[in-house]
Amino acid sequence: MTGNVLVLHGDNTRDERAQRISTTWDEWFNHKGPWMAEHNELRRYITATSTASTANAALPWKNNTTTPKLTQIRDNLHSNYVSSLFPNDDWLRWEAYSSNSATREKKQVIESYMSNKTRREGFRKVVSDLLYDYIDYGNAFAMTDYVHRTKKNEDGTTTVLYSGPVLKRVHPYDIVMNPLAATFDNTPVIIRSTMSIGDLRLEAKNSVNAIEMNAAIDRAIKLRGSIGGMSKGEAKKYEGIQVDGFGSYLNYLDSGYIEMLTFMGDMWNQDTGELETGRKIQIIDRSFVFHDGLIPDWIGRNVFHVGWRTRTDSLWGMGPLDNLVGMQYRIDHLENLKADAMDLHVFPPIQVKGNVDEFTWGPMEEIHVDENGSVTPMRPDSSAIQVNFEIDALMDKMELFAGAPKEAMGFRTPGEKTAFEVQQLASAGSRIFQEKITTFETGVLEPALNSMLEQGRRNLNSIDTIRSLSSDTGAVLFTQITKEDLAGDGLLRPIGARHFSEQSIMIQNLTGLLGGPLGEKLMPHLSGKQLASLVEDSLGLERYDLFRPNVGVVEAVETQKLAAQGQQQLMNNATVPQG
Repeated sequence: MTGNVLVLHGDNTRDERAQRISTTWDEWFNHKGPWMAEHNELRRYITATSTASTANAALPWKNNTTTPKLTQIRDNLHSNYVSSLFPNDDWLRWEAYSSNSATREKKQVIESYMSNKTRREGFRKVVSDLLYDYIDYGNAFAMTDYVHRTKKNEDGTTTVLYSGPVLKRVHPYDIVMNPLAATFDNTPVIIRSTMSIGDLRLEAKNSVNAIEMNAAIDRAIKLRGSIGGMSKGEAKKYEGIQVDGFGSYLNYLDSGYIEMLTFMGDMWNQDTGELETGRKIQIIDRSFVFHDGLIPDWIGRNVFHVGWRTRTDSLWGMGPLDNLVGMQYRIDHLENLKADAMDLHVFPPIQVKGNVDEFTWGPMEEIHVDENGSVTPMRPDSSAIQVNFEIDALMDKMELFAGAPKEAMGFRTPGEKTAFEVQQLASAGSRIFQEKITTFETGVLEPALNSMLEQGRRNLNSIDTIRSLSSDTGAVLFTQITKEDLAGDGLLRPIGARHFSEQSIMIQNLTGLLGGPLGEKLMPHLSGKQLASLVEDSLGLERYDLFRPNVGVVEAVETQKLAAQGQQQLMNNATVPQG
């Protein structure tokens, strides 16, 4: 395998680049073969409705029930991951690195802009799909892009449906990299995608490189025409060329789709000594260069990766379910073994001795035997039925091994405990879970959000209107922003998972501290205003404006005043003569 730089040979022409990138894709994709085979088996267990579609199908049992424990752990992890990432609508923060970028107006504009963009174009759906990749494959890959979708109306006007950055999922099967690189940022990557010729024409139309792009499309169309006119004998040589997902090369050309390989990384020509960094090269049909240029993003490559469990000396991570497939196999084996043993007890085999007429085995049936004949049920060993405890133990272990303890589903462990002990055990039991979701947040979500902000700032050529809430009055505001409004020295940080964990631990510790004897001694030195500010920030209650200095005293006086006025009014009404 190559290192951090893709090595080229020859004169470095466009066709030679296309050939080298295509060869590298095949090489790295073949190295993924065993990994893909393992996860195909895992996916079969996740979606199985019986053991007939899993490795348990080889067992000689009559029953083929599957216990979907892997599926339940997957759903449990996913729901809790999503809840931790987005505990409320206020999960995004702008962290400025200079005084000019730390102003209240700058912070509000950037946070409002990104909040608007992440509420549209299926952002949370994409994050949900990335979390499924994180769980199923142990690896999640994301990309960012800028789209401008419009609709032409009947009166000739044009309506902008959406203009802004979007988050895209990259399937782990559609990307290759050098797994021996030190970090994902250092390795070249090649991403595979499929599209129609119309999609390519549209992309070329909106690009400054329209001439070279259309030339590549014309060559692809010409190739399809020449292949279609070949005789069977002439086209036979193409049958051995396999294209991922299409079968033979001829099947691929007849599919109506075009495969694109997008290379991003550094290149070095061994013959000329030329080093090119930060290149983005798109290949179609594994033969023609569609686009060749620098990566346009200001902050670097817009592809991001995170692994659930890090492997030593490999960028391909392991997932929480990878080590549990064998235990799922064992659970299904024991469950069906028990069911077959129960069937044998209810309908046992029978031993026929001597001369016995033909009979039907069932209730109230007559069996005719001679003086030396007999029919005796053969009772199997009943110990095979007593496997429930072993199955339950396996299921509990699978929960723990995946970092999803039962407390995450609302179950309480046995034994009497105080409220503080319950919170303490739940916090300690979820450390693996919290560490994994924080890794996802910092590994994919945070760089992707900053890349989306960069995409929006770089591609915003006019005025964009965003919706926000006034921090003073709570009224809905529509603000027009420009490219300069999004410029700032800082970082967007998703704080959902980290805030969720810190909030839980902080409130738990404060409750235990202030509720005990030590809290009584600390009360004279405790600031009620600062405590109210802490609770407001920890629970994300700023927008409700619940906590203000001594507002409770003011409102209590106001309530007493109104109550006194009402009482006085009643007394006045009572002293007025009737009639």
